Amino acid sequence: MSKTKVAIIGSGNIGSDLMMKVIRLSETLEMGAMVGIDPASDGLARATRLGIPTTAEGVDGLIGLPNFDEIDVVFDATSARAHVANAETLAPHGKILIDLTPVAIGPFVVPAVNLDQHAEARNVNMVTCGGQATIPMVAAVAQVAPVRYAEIVASIASKSAGPGTRANIDEFTETTAKAIEVVGGASRGKAIIVLNPAEPPMIMRDTVLCLAGSADEPAADPEAIKASVAAMAEQVSRYVPGYRLKQQVQVTPIAEDEPLDTLVGAGAPRPRWKVSVFLEVEGAAHYLPAYAGNLDIMTSAALRTAELLANRSASRAATAQPAEALR
Repeated sequence: MSKTKVAIIGSGNIGSDLMMKVIRLSETLEMGAMVGIDPASDGLARATRLGIPTTAEGVDGLIGLPNFDEIDVVFDATSARAHVANAETLAPHGKILIDLTPVAIGPFVVPAVNLDQHAEARNVNMVTCGGQATIPMVAAVAQVAPVRYAEIVASIASKSAGPGTRANIDEFTETTAKAIEVVGGASRGKAIIVLNPAEPPMIMRDTVLCLAGSADEPAADPEAIKASVAAMAEQVSRYVPGYRLKQQVQVTPIAEDEPLDTLVGAGAPRPRWKVSVFLEVEGAAHYLPAYAGNLDIMTSAALRTAELLANRSASRAATAQPAEALR
């Protein structure tokens, strides 16, 4: 079976790691082009050594490549502002776009939670590294009990935060908080990112706090919440092997006199349980250091998403061919 050709826009750390994952891990995708704007970037140099077509002229250079028509999927690993322009330029060409920036033109996708819901989409957004790590946990709690409020804190090594991440901090918090609600199922969401300068660099750590259940509804079983979180963690680890629970999930009752209106909103149902989940994400070190789990989970999720969307697109094309032949 022939593989689907993909292009990666952005020859920095994320784009380079994604390229290595396509080459080493994917049974259905193959590299068709690596695109950058810096002719001296390591990503373009590495792609050239591997025999992959390259251009340092951005998306216009990609469109000008001789094999552009053979490429079905384009990953955008640039920045929020750049993706807006890239998506507009590529729109007439009918490519599937996998957006690794926090601009979120297309629907949010977290593979373990809602990938099947957007199998027909042509431009999907991978939220953020913090979103990919934590939203599955919020969704796991929401499967058992309504989540009135969810707050996540993503702590990453400062060395793993490149210029794109640093330039998009506001977009990170806004996009992640919105996706906690839209994908995770929380009534309210909040996101915080911490760039930790510790030496040696720390592995990505994430804390998820959910206020769940309702005082006027039958109490959800804390063991059922823990089991749902564990099952979801196992599902994410299938495509992010370094994803794991750092310690046992904590489910504690909320005291009747604990003030919560500033979190859940005045007049909202009062939650019954405080659920705390502690995660660690270690990178696979395909291109980046193992401590850069924040980048690894983004590229792993993007790879998983592209494989499904490409397979669905190929299946649709194969089904349509016999019908066209009868005309």
